[in-house]
Amino acid sequence: MQKVLLVVPSYNEEANIERVVEELKKHPEFDYIVVNDGSTDRTAEICRAHGYNLLDLPVNLGLAGCFQAGMKYAYQRGYAYAIQFDGDGQHRPEFIDGMRKKMDEGYDIVIGSRFVNQHKDMSVRMIGSRLISIAIRLTTGVKITDPTSGMRMFNRDMIKQFALNLNYGPEPDTVSYLLKQGARIAEVPVTIEERIGGESYLKPMVAVRYMTRILISILMIQNFRPDRHK
Repeated sequence: MQKVLLVVPSYNEEANIERVVEELKKHPEFDYIVVNDGSTDRTAEICRAHGYNLLDLPVNLGLAGCFQAGMKYAYQRGYAYAIQFDGDGQHRPEFIDGMRKKMDEGYDIVIGSRFVNQHKDMSVRMIGSRLISIAIRLTTGVKITDPTSGMRMFNRDMIKQFALNLNYGPEPDTVSYLLKQGARIAEVPVTIEERIGGESYLKPMVAVRYMTRILISILMIQNFRPDRHK
């Protein structure tokens, strides 16, 4: 199956999920699956009421477990491409075709980057992203301008790796690990919209803790992960 599957991890996105999916339905060339991560609001109810494609997790697994559930769905149904596409309305479907075309040049992962052709700002998140980019370059020799982007496309081999293996979260430390294992990663420029409804969990202090954890993982912990080719 050569179609792209959009994996839409969603936790308490009742303010956004209808708008996100209705926009996706304007692009029938793509398939989608909303993965409701044990939301405590009306996210699942809204999806069922509108007949949206829904994978309804009974408990909250967090982003890593939620995304892996979506990748298992993609793997079991034979998709050649899967893309992480957030349920908060910040990602835009018009950039997906360009990401797929880039992947067809021989890449394993294509990241939708906010910074390829843009000036970086100096927010806490962007400073953290810059530090993570430096850490990845130090440990892999590869420059990733936007390692914290949540818009990433994966080929069939990567779908399999994320679906079947533990500790494969959609985070920059896994990107760093996969680079060390020989994965080819490219970036294409995208525009990320501002969140309209709901609240991001990544508040300033949470963002600082997140960036610190990711940096420690890239610089130290990833060295102890087994070689996936062995």
